[in-house]
Amino acid sequence: MLVTSIIYFFVVLCANIIGSMSGMGGGVIIKPIMDSLGRSGLLAINFYSSFAVFIMSIVSTYKQYKNGINIQWGQALRLAVGSMIGGYLGDTLLVFLVKIFGNESIVNIIQIVLLIITLIVALIYTRPLHLSFIEKHMNLFLFLSGILLGTVATLLGIGGGPINVALLVSLFSFAPKMATTYSIITIFFSQITKLASSIDMIPSMNISMMNMIFIFFAAILGGYFGAVISNKISSKLVLYIYKITIVGVLVLNVFNITKLIIQM
Repeated sequence: MLVTSIIYFFVVLCANIIGSMSGMGGGVIIKPIMDSLGRSGLLAINFYSSFAVFIMSIVSTYKQYKNGINIQWGQALRLAVGSMIGGYLGDTLLVFLVKIFGNESIVNIIQIVLLIITLIVALIYTRPLHLSFIEKHMNLFLFLSGILLGTVATLLGIGGGPINVALLVSLFSFAPKMATTYSIITIFFSQITKLASSIDMIPSMNISMMNMIFIFFAAILGGYFGAVISNKISSKLVLYIYKITIVGVLVLNVFNITKLIIQM
């Protein structure tokens, strides 16, 4: 048990440093690594991942705000409300799929396939599209984007999502650093809903409190150091780290889905 907790500590620490820097959240790294380790069940891994990026998002947002990042709170609020709704929808859909299939491996394969598609889309669309229709109705599309991003992130069990930054950059022409900040805010609010709706299910998930404690401290450190590093590097380097991370996570997910199919 202690060995698992220590392993999870370093996984979450490294993932949240990268996730906080790039805005994609550590969950997109945490989830596939924990899947490959095979030390916890699907729902437990989803919960650990959501908890880790939730804590990271609090620390990272606070640190970035203190560093002088100019946050437009009106825009952030619309994303936040949408992502809270999306967080609930994604968690509800995930639990529904587990009940319908009755097999965590099948649901995991579905998650991985959707995540691979999401990662490819996120890798391609990282430039502003300058769509006049969206720019004219930005408030509405920020709200709808929050719903979409919250749903996808929670359904896939990654807490946050690489698609956050890609969507915010391409649709709303945000600079990568600003998109990173808004992405972390979206992660925070979507995971509030996810974690709150999962509280009554914790006993059935086989959640380890020792794992939770190690993850908690790793998430704090990861969020803090990620925000510090992000403040010292350029938007161009942020985007480069983002793309490199996506490629690495794609490879890991292909490995995981191959292993699952062989085991079935």
